[in-house]
Amino acid sequence: MAVALIVACSCGPAVAPPPNITVDNSPERVALGKYLYTVVADCDSCHGERDYSRLYAPVTASGKGSVLILQGLPGKIVAPNLTPDRETGLGSWTDGEKIRAIREGISKDGHPLHPTMPYPSYFYMSDIDVQALVAYLDSMPAIRNPLPRTELPPGVVKEIRGKPRPVREPVQPANPANQRSYGEYLVTIAYCDECHTPQKKGGGPDFSRRYAGGQLFRTAYGSVVSANITPDKDTGIGNWDFARFRDRLRTFPKDYSSVDKLPKIGPDRFTLMHYIAYAGFTDEDMAAIFAFLQVQTAVKQSVQPHPASMPAN
Repeated sequence: MAVALIVACSCGPAVAPPPNITVDNSPERVALGKYLYTVVADCDSCHGERDYSRLYAPVTASGKGSVLILQGLPGKIVAPNLTPDRETGLGSWTDGEKIRAIREGISKDGHPLHPTMPYPSYFYMSDIDVQALVAYLDSMPAIRNPLPRTELPPGVVKEIRGKPRPVREPVQPANPANQRSYGEYLVTIAYCDECHTPQKKGGGPDFSRRYAGGQLFRTAYGSVVSANITPDKDTGIGNWDFARFRDRLRTFPKDYSSVDKLPKIGPDRFTLMHYIAYAGFTDEDMAAIFAFLQVQTAVKQSVQPHPASMPAN
């Protein structure tokens, strides 16, 4: 079906009407959505209330929203309440409006979302998956949680107007039988680039060193540098076999019997890596991700996750 498109002008982003759809909320669809929400996309990494005083920052309340803790963000960025509460969450949103926000970065009222919400990656999420994700959001218990609004400098507001783009055609599901292609799809909607691809000096990802790590992430709780996950044999994961990769992603259940056993953080014991969420990946999905990463360009870059002396800025 053709979609009427409001073309971007100097005053706003490209905006298409939200899809006119009520998603299937069958148990199978909700279960797939839960897997996408809690594991692949780990939406609670931003939208959940988390205990950052303990290793891996376990979620204490799912979907209720939060003010992002990363230092160096432009202004104050708030991940909104995703639960179906009508006053403080998504209870008044249509399913089509939710789908548009996830994949196109357009809020209910038509304003562009800051790309800290990784809609440039979710743009590639299949119709089946994004509908399943919305089905799970619709099934969540409503939590009333008033939050402040995102506050961005005028220059940033102007800059992000060109980020959203409409999904014009149906997005077909990735084929798990094509392992590397399916792995690329999972890496994309898990937005691994966001952390593991270095930034250029002038800003923006340096795709010539894709997945080489080295990004420094600061919070009030601790700091960490992202790992090199290219197939370089000396500084990346080129000497890893699948078992080592799988065991690394399952660090949390391997080392701790429950979130209650997680230790307090410290200078050498802090991470933003989604270890609790990623432990839930199926073996098949982990193998697809590993297969994709193993054929990427090897980049030699040593990374120290917790440098003894962090630079001032």
